[in-house]
Order: sequence, then C-alpha cells, then structure tokens
Amino acid sequence: MLYLIGLGLSHETDITVRGLEVVKKCKRVYLEAYTSILMAADKSSLEEFYGREVILADRELVETGSDQILENAQNDDVAFLVVGDVFGATTHTDLVIRARELKIKVESIHNASVMNAVGACGLQLYNFGQAVSIVFFTENWRPDSFYHKIMENRKIGLHTLLLLDIKVKEHNYEQLLKGKFVYDPPRYMSVATCAQQLIEIEEKRKEQAYTENTPCVAVSRLGSPTQSFKAATLKELSEYDAGEPLHSIVMLGRQVHDLELDYLLEFCDDKENFKEIVRQDQEFFKPPPPVFKDEDEDDDE
Repeated sequence: MLYLIGLGLSHETDITVRGLEVVKKCKRVYLEAYTSILMAADKSSLEEFYGREVILADRELVETGSDQILENAQNDDVAFLVVGDVFGATTHTDLVIRARELKIKVESIHNASVMNAVGACGLQLYNFGQAVSIVFFTENWRPDSFYHKIMENRKIGLHTLLLLDIKVKEHNYEQLLKGKFVYDPPRYMSVATCAQQLIEIEEKRKEQAYTENTPCVAVSRLGSPTQSFKAATLKELSEYDAGEPLHSIVMLGRQVHDLELDYLLEFCDDKENFKEIVRQDQEFFKPPPPVFKDEDEDDDE
C-alpha cells in the first residue's frame, strides 16, 4: 500500500492522528522535499517524533525515480509525506497514476494546506477564483501566463491566491555545463519580489488586469507561530519586508464583502485609506451604464 500523508503547514505535530499511526507502521517513509517546507520542523525533528527514519525525496527522485519509492509497495506499506495537503502539487497525482499502473493500492490522508488555511486572512474561501503560481524571473525568462487568470478572477469579483516560487536543490547550470553536479542554495520568493514582478508584467502588457493601487494581502509563514498578514496596495507590497519565508499574496477581487473588509482593516496601516483603495478598486471593472436609444431617433429611421 502507498499512503500519501499530508503534514499540515508548520510543526511536526501538525500531522493527523491517523497519519501518525500509518507512518509508524510503514516500512519506508519518504518526505517530499521540494514543493514546500515545514516552517517549524525539519527531517531530524520529524524522525524524533515519528520514531522512524525519514528519506528525503527531491524532485529528481519523485519525478524520475518513482520506481524506487514504489518498490515492492504491493506487499510493503510505504508512506509518502507531503507538506500541506497531499494533492497540493500535480507531481503527486503522477505518483498515484504510476502506482495504479503497478496495481499498488493507494490511500490518501489529508491535512491543512495554503489553499484552505489562507482563509485566516479574513477573505472568504468561496470568494476565491483560480490560484496562480508566480515563478522567479531570470535574465531571459519572464513568464506571464498567469496574467489572464488574474484578469478573469477580478472581472467576476473573485480573489486570486498567488503561490510564490520555491527553488530547492536546483542545479547550477554553469557548473552543470562543466560536468559538475552542484546545487544552488535554496531560494524562496518574497512578497516584495512577487509584487515587483507583477508590476513589471502590467507595465509591459498594459491590459489593466490590476494596477499598482490594487489592494492585496501579504500572507507570511501561514500556520506557523510567526504567521502574519499585511493589507496594502501592490505598490506598497513591492517595498514590504515580510520577513522569513514562506510567503503568499492574495489579490482582491473587485467585490469585497463588508465582513471581509472589516477583518482586513486589522492588517493595514491606515484603515480609512485602505477602505478608499478598496472602494476605488470595486469601480475598476464596473461595466459602463447601458446606452438607450432616443425614441425620436427610431422615428427618424
């Protein structure tokens, strides 16, 4: 049996009771170690809490070495641990498909993830639209495929959760060209970097999916003891120091419920100014008033 087990967002103790019981009985325990991190735990603290060895599974192992993870899982119980919920990344769906092809039974044990815990910022989950991922720009690669998803969300009044890039165990390509397998240090996109890239994309496209004055919420270390939120404009967040990772941003839709706004006001510097910013943004995608033909014009035709 292959067990996919969500770990939650922060502590080693965030695992569910059922998840912990399964981990303790598995022959091998893998920790997926590249789509996210536990902010208040690491491999050694997990091993101490579980009483089991934990095998780190990097991108290469999960995406190209799944046979190693699934080896003899028809007979042995194998645990695959995922920070957040088990299906937070499409890679894990691929692992399930591979297991099915090998006639291996699969069971999922779910947990909290950024996709539901983000409601802690005060925005109602059923008012969220499509989530998008924002990746690090490079000198020659500045993707903006997410742009129209934000536009679609905002036009119908829905909030957009922006998931910020994480680079863990990435090859140093200069060294790779020399035949050396050297990895760059881990990098975690900050709120400020994300906001700067979003502004750059809007300046290039000029389609006004959002502006520098669009209201947003910075989400920092969600689910950890130092969790924090900051309600501000996109421009203000481009200069905001959100502290240690992990970070996310929520871009507000043009329709903000009064209860949502009341909750957000606790996270901004100037409450009256933020209320005005939200009010102005609600006018942003408002359709123009209908134009009625004058009856006299019809008579003249």
